[in-house]
Amino acid sequence: MTISDGNPITLKNILVGEVWVCSGQSNMELGLNQAANAKEAIDDANNYPQIRLFTVGRKVSYEPMKNCQGKWLVCSPQTVKGFSAVGYFFGRELNKQLNVPVGLINTSWGGTPAESWMSREYLENEPNFKPILKRYDETAANYPEIYKKFLENKKQYEQTAAKLKEEGKPVPPRPNFQDPVGPNHPYSPTGLYNGMILPIVPYGIRGAIWYQGESNAGRAYQYRTLFPAMIKNWQETWKQGDFPFLFVQLANFMAEKPEPGPSEWAELREAQLMTLSKPNTGMAVIIDIGDANNIHPKNKQDVGKRLALWTLAKTYGKDVVGSGPLYKSMEVKGNSVILRFDSVGGGLVAKDGESLKGFAIAGQDKKFVWADAKIEGDTIVVSSDKVAEPAAVRYAWADNPVCNFYNKEGLPASPFRTDNWPGITDARR
Repeated sequence: MTISDGNPITLKNILVGEVWVCSGQSNMELGLNQAANAKEAIDDANNYPQIRLFTVGRKVSYEPMKNCQGKWLVCSPQTVKGFSAVGYFFGRELNKQLNVPVGLINTSWGGTPAESWMSREYLENEPNFKPILKRYDETAANYPEIYKKFLENKKQYEQTAAKLKEEGKPVPPRPNFQDPVGPNHPYSPTGLYNGMILPIVPYGIRGAIWYQGESNAGRAYQYRTLFPAMIKNWQETWKQGDFPFLFVQLANFMAEKPEPGPSEWAELREAQLMTLSKPNTGMAVIIDIGDANNIHPKNKQDVGKRLALWTLAKTYGKDVVGSGPLYKSMEVKGNSVILRFDSVGGGLVAKDGESLKGFAIAGQDKKFVWADAKIEGDTIVVSSDKVAEPAAVRYAWADNPVCNFYNKEGLPASPFRTDNWPGITDARR
């Protein structure tokens, strides 16, 4: 392609294909060289010259930006190393299955909450989000004094710790010193929308993939409205209609619990599941490939592939099953609850061939106990001799649940609950 205003510029090696934005926090940002089987995947990158990679340079801005740092690179072992592993595995699967060029734009930043990726206008228009702006505005207004105090506290701890160590006395645990969320902080609202989203608009895209939620888990009920609002914000910003927006449900993480109980992470997964009610959204369930001791699980191959399966089925019309079972409805019969599901695929299974695990049941007293669950056709029947009159069932409702419910295509069921009883993050904003 030659462009000329009297001084011609010739561009070569141009491709036209499917362009996807890859965004979120650290699990999207994590580079291919940090993923499981990294060397094999990096060496294999030579086979995908039709994949092109663009990484948006990190930038926080409180004014809308038109430009960003970054350039398109041809996929190769050299260029793919530090690129988003989830993004790459997603794009690689699309390139394989569609046999068309795939462009991937990685715009992500570890630790960031969803509100960092939204416009100020969208945050101001919803009363539920006002506490987010109030916290930030108060910090920003007093930032010099707040930051000075932060530095003083940090210095005081370091001096005290050094003195105690010198005296051979126990040193108290180091506090989690984090810079106050003020101007130029990536966790502050709107800063990354202005600095890392607006510069890539109105670049023509097919859709977006998103891996984020850990930083909003303490405000999971708020995420029920915050996340769909962010998606709508992006769709309206691009002016391409309700383009496909796929996201990764939080993985299993932290210690297993012996008994059913509350969980912030389960509530965040529920908020993500609820977002599927919005047009053209899709979700990859990874409740089976997390790491109890690592918030950054290394298996990004299956994450990318499961995202690709959903969009191959829904966006590109391929004859594949795009998801594991998704809860649809419940019916109480005597002392049992009958559960029905969408995305059954070839049938429901317990993956390891054992009895189903991860189901809990409760009566109106809201006290959950582990339940017996069995597959009957395309339904699951749940009961317990401890609950004569069941009112609710929960599945995989924990930070790191022990669970084994899949469809025959090998895709795990999403965690869910049938009740709407208030959760532990209900009042947090």
